[in-house]
Amino acid sequence: MEARQEILIIDDLSSNRALLQQTLEPQGYDIIAVPSGEIGLSIAEQSRPDLILLDIIMPAGMDGLETCRRLKANPATQEIPVIFITARDDEASIEAGFEAGAVDYITKPYRKKEIQLRVETHLKISQLNRSLQRQNLELKAEISRREQAELERNAAVDAQQRSDEHLRHLSHQEAQHWDIEGFIGQSPTLARILDTVRRLQKTGITINVLITGESGTGKELIARAIHSGGSRSHGAFIPVNCAAIPTHLAESTFFGHVRGAFTGADTRRQGCFELADGGTLFLDEASEMPLDLQAKLLRVLEDGVITPVGSAQSRQVDVRVLTAANADLHSKISAGAFREDLYFRLARMTVEVPPLRTRQEDIPLLAQHFLATFATDMGRKHVNLSPAALAQLQDYDFPGNVRELKNIIERALIESENDTIQPEHLHFIHRTAGSASRSLFPSPARVPETPYYPRIETERILAYVERYGSISNAECRDLLQVDRHRAFYLLERLRHEQQLVRKGSSRATRYHPISA
Repeated sequence: MEARQEILIIDDLSSNRALLQQTLEPQGYDIIAVPSGEIGLSIAEQSRPDLILLDIIMPAGMDGLETCRRLKANPATQEIPVIFITARDDEASIEAGFEAGAVDYITKPYRKKEIQLRVETHLKISQLNRSLQRQNLELKAEISRREQAELERNAAVDAQQRSDEHLRHLSHQEAQHWDIEGFIGQSPTLARILDTVRRLQKTGITINVLITGESGTGKELIARAIHSGGSRSHGAFIPVNCAAIPTHLAESTFFGHVRGAFTGADTRRQGCFELADGGTLFLDEASEMPLDLQAKLLRVLEDGVITPVGSAQSRQVDVRVLTAANADLHSKISAGAFREDLYFRLARMTVEVPPLRTRQEDIPLLAQHFLATFATDMGRKHVNLSPAALAQLQDYDFPGNVRELKNIIERALIESENDTIQPEHLHFIHRTAGSASRSLFPSPARVPETPYYPRIETERILAYVERYGSISNAECRDLLQVDRHRAFYLLERLRHEQQLVRKGSSRATRYHPISA
């Protein structure tokens, strides 16, 4: 039910007020009638009537013209339409009324129908004006909102473009970093592998590739080279260590889950296949994958459709799968621990990476490469390998392959105090009887024959950062009892691995968690 419209009558004659009230009340209006301009101003400010009928001539006190001027000067009442009541039908009085702010006038003696029509007309006009003003304010607010949204959208577009440009730059850097031109070695075996990688990069169709070889031979490097040099280099490269995934989380890890799918699933999570959509999924140590997950993976490879855990909706993905496995995969198939049909899906093309001991001509080049890389990272000038140290490296069978060579060179550089790596700086995990007899420079007895794990140092750094929020080079030196170069190297390595972020400059530099 609509509220009744209210009319304020200001007239010093009670007979006029009564006549106007009797004329308008039957039309459904609420009437307030007052005898003076002073009272009328007060009532108008308090009750905000929809229309005011105002007598011009009021001898006692404030006249109608002054009353109207004050009404229009007050922000609270200036929008209320005023109709003058006058006995003077002369042009001067009418002009004075309009100049004071009136919208119309009524002359005495009153004509009932004229009063009703004029009041009705100006109430409608006033209502339309208020509606237009309200719509105008809403329109201005909407325009302002849209302008703000446009600014935010443009800012978001600019940020997205900057982000895309940054990602393109990173992708280019990544492609350069993992490009096959960066592979170190000159053996015929490596040349054949790189030739296969080039063919895989150039092929216009998506072929799943199985990369086999012993641990530490560089299977992931081969996978990254295939991805970075091919048509999917713009997409993500998602590596997954199948042996490190808990069995009860394996399906969720690969295919994702919706919120509430199981206890602890507080939010929706994208699986590896969804993250790799348009790019490459690298399955490392695929031979350790549970059999029930193998069946589900086979289905995805067949139709390209994944269904997150707890969801009834499936989605299509476009993913290239590169798989790494140790040489015993065929024995796993024979033992029933790995599905043969999945093997053929994964091994549309195979690349076998030989152990380092079968391509000893690559050892000097790899050793010099790692030496130069670590020296740069540690802020050291170029360090050389002595002929005796290089002979020991070439005499060793490297059960840990290239990864072991890399660790040996890293530790040797840390322990060396001059510009040359000597045999006593080399620490091997073990030597076979044959290699020990061939060695010209056996390790001194004082050197413990134990593996070197620099990861222990980085774990201590990360634990310190988790506890205290950040770490400086000086704090790292005190924590690990190492020199400035070693501390800088370890902190920068964690930064490049995206576990820490560097903030500040010069002596004020601190390393923070990547999420800080």
